[in-house]
Amino acid sequence: MEEKFIPYEKMSYRERRKQDAKRRRTWGGLDPRTRVKKNGKAYNRADKHKRTELNWYSKLI
Repeated sequence: MEEKFIPYEKMSYRERRKQDAKRRRTWGGLDPRTRVKKNGKAYNRADKHKRTELNWYSKLI
C-alpha cells in the first residue's frame, strides 16, 4: 500500500524528526574547528619565543 503525501507542517513530531535525520549530512570525519584559517594579524607569543631562540643560538655559533 502506497503512503499518502503529508505536508511537513502536518506531520507528527517524530515523523518530522525522521525526515530531518534523512536530509541531514555528516561532516564525514572532518572537524570544522580544525578547518579555520589562522589569523595572521593575531599576536602569537609562541612565534615570538621561537624567533628569539633562533637568534640566541646563532649568537653562540
